[in-house]
Amino acid sequence: MHGFLTRRGGVSPAPWESLNVGGTVGDDVRRVAENRRRAFAALGRRPESAFDVWQVHSAEVIRARAPRAAEVPPKADAIITDNPQVTLFMRFADCVPILLVDPVRRAAGMAHAGWKGTVRKTVLETVRAMGEAFGSRPEDLHAGIGPSIDAHHYPVGPEVVERFQAAFGDAAPEFLTSTNGSEHLDLWGANRWLLEEAGVKRIELAGICTACHLEDWYSHRGEGGRTGRFGALIGLRE
Repeated sequence: MHGFLTRRGGVSPAPWESLNVGGTVGDDVRRVAENRRRAFAALGRRPESAFDVWQVHSAEVIRARAPRAAEVPPKADAIITDNPQVTLFMRFADCVPILLVDPVRRAAGMAHAGWKGTVRKTVLETVRAMGEAFGSRPEDLHAGIGPSIDAHHYPVGPEVVERFQAAFGDAAPEFLTSTNGSEHLDLWGANRWLLEEAGVKRIELAGICTACHLEDWYSHRGEGGRTGRFGALIGLRE
């Protein structure tokens, strides 16, 4: 079971209209709770099954053995599980959501990758963690790269370019494009490349730019930082 929830169908007013599941963007906590309830109900999952994290643009991977009970979520940017009682849950508004499922070992994972997470190769660490925890083989994994910002809407400065070049080496020019005097970064292509380098062969790309489709998706860049977060969920069926 998995899904990327659009911004439609919630109870939040502008600028979070309407299915905002982000609790740190200024929206009322009661509205966020109702939106999360609706998001989980849409996919037939109980909100109590959620395991989420405090997303900090790291390469930290957390194994969810049970739904999250702690009041404060752990700091991480990837979650893995083999427990059908757990629904992995993260929030996005331009950064790349990447879902992973191993139908052989029956395990699932989710990663959050903006430019920092891409440079730190978070999705690569997630694949490795699934191998260590569950015996997952990359060639058995199915990966989905969800709605996120496309390169033409994602200009980056010299610091980002430098760090990206250092991390990706000879492959870096494939994902950097000069347009109107600025460098644009292809997060979709870079994370697909990382998955392929890890040995993942089944990769599906949504190809939906969040900044291009504000009627359906939240975009931090497209809305000047004043916006909500859409949810991504994945869980194993019983």
